[in-house]
Amino acid sequence: MALVETRKLDIDWSDSATWKQARINTLWCLLGCSIGDFGTILYFQVTGIPWPVWAIMGLAIINGLLTSIALETIILSRQMALRDAFRTAIGMSLISMIAMEAAMNLTDVLLTGGAVLTWWVVPFMLLAGWLTPLPYNYWRLKALGKGCCH
Repeated sequence: MALVETRKLDIDWSDSATWKQARINTLWCLLGCSIGDFGTILYFQVTGIPWPVWAIMGLAIINGLLTSIALETIILSRQMALRDAFRTAIGMSLISMIAMEAAMNLTDVLLTGGAVLTWWVVPFMLLAGWLTPLPYNYWRLKALGKGCCH
């Protein structure tokens, strides 16, 4: 048992094929998370509903997680039954998705002072959301053979 645990921690971080797959997987997660996240922030921005910034961000994170799971379910349903696709999507790494969402929203707050989408902040949010879970997603692929998103 200790040998297995040590092996999971002692991995080769220079595998270009695994990095490539981790980058692709993370981009799929980013797409799914961004749809719900940006949509929520934009909704509150356009309507002017006076919610506190952290409440908007909390709802944006939840909606980002839900749209990511929905997108993954659709993608996976081409490879398996819909029920199995949904179960697989739910079982994917919530740690990765939550880290992605938190990074995106924290970047937004730090750069704009609130829940605000502007043309210049979106690329920074996407970059932060993509880079934050990338090492973890590589580790999951390499050590556990599991991707956050396929």
